[in-house]
Amino acid sequence: MKHSEKLTAKEEEVMAVLWKLKKAFVKEIQQKLEGEQHYNTVSTLVRLLEDKGFVAHQAFGKSHQYFPVVDKKAYSEKVMEQTSTRFFDGSYKNMVSFFAQQDKISEQELEEILELIKNKS
Repeated sequence: MKHSEKLTAKEEEVMAVLWKLKKAFVKEIQQKLEGEQHYNTVSTLVRLLEDKGFVAHQAFGKSHQYFPVVDKKAYSEKVMEQTSTRFFDGSYKNMVSFFAQQDKISEQELEEILELIKNKS
């Protein structure tokens, strides 16, 4: 499995739909995506995700029903780790500080995060 690769924004959109639906045919994925997406484009994205090891399929005659192989939590952890390393010297404290300084996180949310950390121990 090659799922250590970073996905493109479009691939992440498709994965978000699959994580939500759990399993779907290309037509179902297409219907849940934002904006007009051509069937062949969605089909190509799904096949790329399969090549990358993120999804697999079950065949129903000539149709394929796709399902995620990599779960959302595992992918999110990987992306956050890469983001932390790339932009914040591997420091989650620096990352949270950045969001606080940009007014992207409230004092109430920070208190909730602290509470989560305290309760984890």
